[in-house]
Amino acid sequence: MIQTVVKRDGRIVGFNEQKIMAAIRKAMMHTDKGEDERLLYQITDHIAQRGDSQMTVEQIQDMVELELMKSSRKDVAQKYIAYRNQRSIARKAKTRDVFLDIVNIKSNDVTRENANMNADTPAGMMMKFASEATKPFVDDYLLSPESRDAVEHNYLHVHDKDYYPTKSLTCVQHPLDNILSRGFVAGHGASRPAKRIETASVLACISMECCQNEMHGGQAIPAFDFYLAPYVRLTYIEELKALEELNGESYKELYDEPLIDYIKKPLDGLTGRERAQQHAINKTVGRVHQAMEAFIHNMNTIHSRGGNQVVFSSINYGTDTSAEGRCVMREILLSTYEGVGGGETAIFPIQIWKKKRGVNYLPEDRNFDLYQLACKVTARRFFPNFLNLDATYNQDPDWRADDPKRYVHEVATMGCRTRVFENRFGPRTSIGRGNLSFTTINIVKLAIECMEEKDQQKRIGMFFAKLDNMLEVAAKQLDDRYQFQKTAFAKQFPLLMKSLWIGADKLGPTDTIESVINQGTLGIGFIGLAECLVALTGKHHGESPEAQELGLKIVSYMRQRVNDFCERYQHNYSVLATPAEGLSGKFTKRDRKQFGVIPGVTDRDYYTNSNHVPVYYKCSARHKAEIEAPYHEMTRGGHIFYVEIDGDATHNPQVIMSVVDMMDQLNMGYGSVNHNRNRCMDCGYENADDHLEKCPKCGSTNIDKLQRITGYLVGTTDRWNAGKLAELNDRVTHIDHGMQELF
Repeated sequence: MIQTVVKRDGRIVGFNEQKIMAAIRKAMMHTDKGEDERLLYQITDHIAQRGDSQMTVEQIQDMVELELMKSSRKDVAQKYIAYRNQRSIARKAKTRDVFLDIVNIKSNDVTRENANMNADTPAGMMMKFASEATKPFVDDYLLSPESRDAVEHNYLHVHDKDYYPTKSLTCVQHPLDNILSRGFVAGHGASRPAKRIETASVLACISMECCQNEMHGGQAIPAFDFYLAPYVRLTYIEELKALEELNGESYKELYDEPLIDYIKKPLDGLTGRERAQQHAINKTVGRVHQAMEAFIHNMNTIHSRGGNQVVFSSINYGTDTSAEGRCVMREILLSTYEGVGGGETAIFPIQIWKKKRGVNYLPEDRNFDLYQLACKVTARRFFPNFLNLDATYNQDPDWRADDPKRYVHEVATMGCRTRVFENRFGPRTSIGRGNLSFTTINIVKLAIECMEEKDQQKRIGMFFAKLDNMLEVAAKQLDDRYQFQKTAFAKQFPLLMKSLWIGADKLGPTDTIESVINQGTLGIGFIGLAECLVALTGKHHGESPEAQELGLKIVSYMRQRVNDFCERYQHNYSVLATPAEGLSGKFTKRDRKQFGVIPGVTDRDYYTNSNHVPVYYKCSARHKAEIEAPYHEMTRGGHIFYVEIDGDATHNPQVIMSVVDMMDQLNMGYGSVNHNRNRCMDCGYENADDHLEKCPKCGSTNIDKLQRITGYLVGTTDRWNAGKLAELNDRVTHIDHGMQELF
């Protein structure tokens, strides 16, 4: 007797004979003779009694076919078989259509899910084939019924679902000193420890490129200045030794002599050791500059992930006050300002200036001159972004200005916004840690479902009940994924789980990664706070103090529940202001299909990113900052703040400094400035005009229009999905052409 049934998605459910009867009855109704009630019950009872205790759907359908063929109603058997075949074809049709779009390089939201991946190349096509074929497997076999139902009904989005079966983690902040001082094995060749700046630069690239193949998210270096500084000194010593050989003199007393700075100067009028020292400095600066140029060039040309995508790379710097660290920062900034190739703006690495009082923010600070340079570079090249180490939640009591390894106690971030710092299971640091995986809740749909309730307080109460339930589903889904990830062996991640992840150096090749990955974080994200508030109150938080009060209450509640999950599941859960790219339009499209066009909610092709004020809402930069600032402390899994500038910022770095001042005053954690930057790819002409289609200098239409998408830059919008394109077209400026109206 059949008791349970194994469904196609792997779920085991109780046997329901009514489903057999319904299928046979449907086949009968499509024949000339119509329904035969006696035969219907006879076949159903026979199958129910003679089947095994547990059977698959396909096995039961085979039995139905066999019984119908043995009966007098061959016409019913034919209809049943035909219907069964049609259903099989329909299940495959969606995959077929998606694959054909990839084959025919159609531009749609599947092929344009990631703007920095070229899905038209053979390697890109293979990645998309694999991605789209893997997602249904995850739905059918790896997600719990509750999680699958939430995903299917557009409440939940599991990020990087195609990488789920690989057990890979999202991102990591590289302890580059491990690589530079010890070397590592990548593939069939071993990399020796670095001895000069050029080697250190190359190893930094290789570390991120190799690890990108082991992870599904980004790669970052948390203290680029501190890590590369020793190799500036080694390069300087190498230059002194070259002079010793040339001049037949010894300069050993200069090897360790402290230097105030590495600045190129003319040798005119200098003699003896003073001339030798300045010559060595000049040569060192030149080599550091070339090494930084090579680093930027490599990060924009070395492909990873099967050869179809450059590394999602980020570097954090700004707080090393040594002459050597300052040299690294100065030359990476100057190289960035100059541009790559023919002068193009580099897309990667995303550069992040770590701003801190007493180090680089005030005029009397040692690195203030470099901060000024960073703002000048940002005004032209979008990067660096700015990470506020003075924000209360970014401070560490163990940080000391005289500690040579103070960077261990400084928060670092991924360029896209992902932040890792707090840690219940080890040291409070960003280094050697990262996000394990994250999942985003569609809070807009939860709010839409409450709109029929006319009493606002009851409506809001209904929303919080729904939110609470979905937070529970998300937390459990992330724990399920963690339990799956932890079964991976260290040898599956030969670089990450040997030289990079905190504690991984103690693992053997066949040890599981369970003992170390709990140092990472699990992120619960959200999207569309603005639209959610419109659905609940009629206005978004940028236009209504009451809506802002509710918005803060919503995200605060998420933070509170996440803290509960940390205790219950014993993980580092965090709230993430989701960096939605492909997701920005995906949730919206399905909600609009279900609920129709709702003004201010589903009437655009995208939901507003996380807790941001809508891009179309015209307000001052100050107002936008005041609204968004309080959410930064609550979203410790990552957040970002942007303002849009109208006009050319190149010659006005002061406006960048004003934005950083706002961040400082309002306790914001991370942010930057967006502005127009057009470049003629034929003659190199640059300007900041809106909608430039033709170069005013040479007449070329080959224009590079640089834009920021979710934290990183994209040189062309050809690969943007429909949702993000719609958002881009709606963006308004917060700082007008004169660039004085910040407040």
